[in-house]
Amino acid sequence: MAGPTSVLFACTQNAIRSAMAEAILKHVAGSRIFVDSVGVRPDELDPFAVAVMKEIGIDLSRHRPKGFDDLEDDNFDLVISLSPEAQHRAVEMTRTTACDLEFWNTFDPTAIEGNRETRLAAFRQVRDLLLSRIRERFGDRAKERA
Repeated sequence: MAGPTSVLFACTQNAIRSAMAEAILKHVAGSRIFVDSVGVRPDELDPFAVAVMKEIGIDLSRHRPKGFDDLEDDNFDLVISLSPEAQHRAVEMTRTTACDLEFWNTFDPTAIEGNRETRLAAFRQVRDLLLSRIRERFGDRAKERA
């Protein structure tokens, strides 16, 4: 089954959800799919995101959050939004392009308060949800490497 050859993940800050999704898809699909990510309002990379990705062998520490305006090319086969705010911005971006748009509403783990372990558990939940959705969406192409 032929799938997209370029995918953009978008969320609110490009500091957790879209950054994690980008790294996961790059890890499971290799170089077969060009993958990038952006945020509506880019912010600093969250250290909890780096920590939970390291647990599954993916180094997120070199990720540099960026916004829609920082994209060198906005021509993607598929844009996947992970927050309502990003969905609105992605709809605007794709209005004049021939690309597919999907909305995977993914909760923001920074909304969870508590001690370090409670907060890490919320980040792990998001990571595992994204990993599952990516494997489901990209099928055998992803399973070949995972």
